[in-house]
Amino acid sequence: MGYIIAGIVIILCLYITGIIMKKKNYKEIDRLEEWKIDIVNRPVLDEMSKVKQLNMTGETEVLFERWRNEWDEIVTAELPDVEEYLFDAEEYTDKYRFKKSKEVQQLIHNHLVETEEKIKALVAEIHDLVGSEEKNKLEIEDLKDQYRERKKNLLAYRHNFGNAEGTLEKKLDEVILKFQEFDEKTVNGDYLTARETVLVIKDLISKISELMEQIPNLLVECQTNIPSLLEDLKDGYREMEEKGYILEHIQLNKEIKSMEEELAMYLSNIEAAEIGDVQKGIDDIKENIELLFDLLEKEVHAKHFISQNEAETKETLNKAKEANNELQFEMQSVALSYHIPESEQEIQKEIEKKLSQLSKRFEILELNIQNQSIAHSLLSEDMEEIKTQLQSIVDEQASLNEKLHTLRKDELAAREKVQELTKKVSESIRLVYKSHIPGLPHDFKYLIDDSKESIQNVKLKLEEHPLDVPSVQKYLEVSVMTVDKLYNRTIDMIETVMLAEKVIQYGNRYRSSNSSVRKALEEAEAAFRGFDYHAALEQAATTIEEVEPGSLKRIEDFLANEDSSINEGTDRG
Repeated sequence: MGYIIAGIVIILCLYITGIIMKKKNYKEIDRLEEWKIDIVNRPVLDEMSKVKQLNMTGETEVLFERWRNEWDEIVTAELPDVEEYLFDAEEYTDKYRFKKSKEVQQLIHNHLVETEEKIKALVAEIHDLVGSEEKNKLEIEDLKDQYRERKKNLLAYRHNFGNAEGTLEKKLDEVILKFQEFDEKTVNGDYLTARETVLVIKDLISKISELMEQIPNLLVECQTNIPSLLEDLKDGYREMEEKGYILEHIQLNKEIKSMEEELAMYLSNIEAAEIGDVQKGIDDIKENIELLFDLLEKEVHAKHFISQNEAETKETLNKAKEANNELQFEMQSVALSYHIPESEQEIQKEIEKKLSQLSKRFEILELNIQNQSIAHSLLSEDMEEIKTQLQSIVDEQASLNEKLHTLRKDELAAREKVQELTKKVSESIRLVYKSHIPGLPHDFKYLIDDSKESIQNVKLKLEEHPLDVPSVQKYLEVSVMTVDKLYNRTIDMIETVMLAEKVIQYGNRYRSSNSSVRKALEEAEAAFRGFDYHAALEQAATTIEEVEPGSLKRIEDFLANEDSSINEGTDRG
């Protein structure tokens, strides 16, 4: 019984599946048939009827026949084949041969796509032909207006075009021939090739317009502006030669001849309406003319610079010589009292050598200025360089002179510093005795001796003759560091002694009640009596802090306040 039910279920499922598949296939077949009907109803004949309104000759006639044959082929052959395929697909579906039906449906789809592409291409060609005729009709009238306008301008302003007027006339005649060619192609129904002719005409008129716009300006440049500039250049050159300027290095006549040859070539190009590189060539000539004017102007400025600076430079040079003599005398004088480093002596000799060379160079420059045999621009460059080097020498002289004067200042400053250091050592010793320190550590005594010895070394260096100031300053630096170390050590030792005494005194309150405190304080006192004050303070402070934390800070604050009170009393006194 179960097998029977299962069989019935399977049959039922197959039946339902078959119905669904048939519906799906019928739906796709209906879609393809609607697509075919849509293609049949396309208004291709309406589009082709527009072509009949044109001249049905030549190219148009040939194209029309081809389009009509292609459409007939689609309607009478290709679409009927599709109809047969649709019938086969429907029959396969009825027989549940779905796979075969799908293959036929795909074949129909491919046919319809191919047909669609053919129709699109056909309609596009029709539109191209009809559109070309419409565009030609619209644009040709505008082009004729443009032609007439160019022709009228050429006749009315022929003087602006010079000899190029004949070339432009020929180019306009070429346009006339193209108009005639266009008319012939239009009459013959060759609208597409006529469209190409329209584009050629448009390009010709555009180029003629550009020529007619640029040629007058180019002619003005070549025939008027640049020749005028060249004449001004020649006049300026002659005038400067008459005034004694040396201008051979500019080679102006050669440059002008070259530019005039280029102008003649550009004029020839303009007459032939070949102006591609003419504007750039004209710009180059004008730039070259500007450069030549700049060179002439540079000579004028150079002459003015020489006249303005010759006497001043000579005076500065003479003053530098005098200053060098004084500097040499000053060095000899200073050398009697002070040691002058070899490097600074070499600087003075180098300055003397430079001045000698510069003096000879200036003499040659003066001679060239008088002889007027060298361009002023070259002479001015030489003078500018002499002025720069001369200023450098003057700066070196001032620097060396300042160093010589500084030797005496440094000596006086060193002697004052020695007195100050001597007082500082005395003050350190006075503070020690005033503080009633029980005794001095050996290293402190050595530090006092080192300080006195370092001061004595400076004094001995100051007594040397000639005095070597840099060496004195080196010894002085050592002495300053040593004395400062002594003074700082003195202050530190006095403060340590006072604090150690106070801490030990403060700890005495615990001496009888605490044996470890007593023992530690005895060790601190022993260190104190041995003048090891830092060890005494450390031992006592550590012990007191253990039994009474914070006590050291209170003792320090107390001593600080006590010092402040003493200082205030001293100030009032």
